[in-house]
Amino acid sequence: MSILWEKSATWRWLVRRTRDSKPFFVAFATVCGVVPGVIGYGVMQFSNSRNEQLEAHLRRNARPDSLMMGKINKERLAEYLGELQRKQDTNDRYVAALRGETLTRNPPARFQHIPEQSNSQVTSEL
Repeated sequence: MSILWEKSATWRWLVRRTRDSKPFFVAFATVCGVVPGVIGYGVMQFSNSRNEQLEAHLRRNARPDSLMMGKINKERLAEYLGELQRKQDTNDRYVAALRGETLTRNPPARFQHIPEQSNSQVTSEL
């Protein structure tokens, strides 16, 4: 920032104004936050197509593996949301995720006690 301070009179003016005037600081901060937000919203609205023909065409030409993954993800989400509705303990999901595993078995068969590792096991693995 020292390069800007030394070389740019505009930067020095902006810093002085924001330091000395609270209303100017609030206005400048608002402009810095709102203008990019409005531009981003506009870009998202422009690029997000809700064309039914385009969606139908993309779904018709989807690869089989994409369709299969969509179906699997929908099933997994339904299973997870069902467990949350029934207020079942889902800690085993987190334990499996930490191990890099994905749980896809039947929920009653999946809920098992996680054995505690002894210190001798941990040190022998290192």
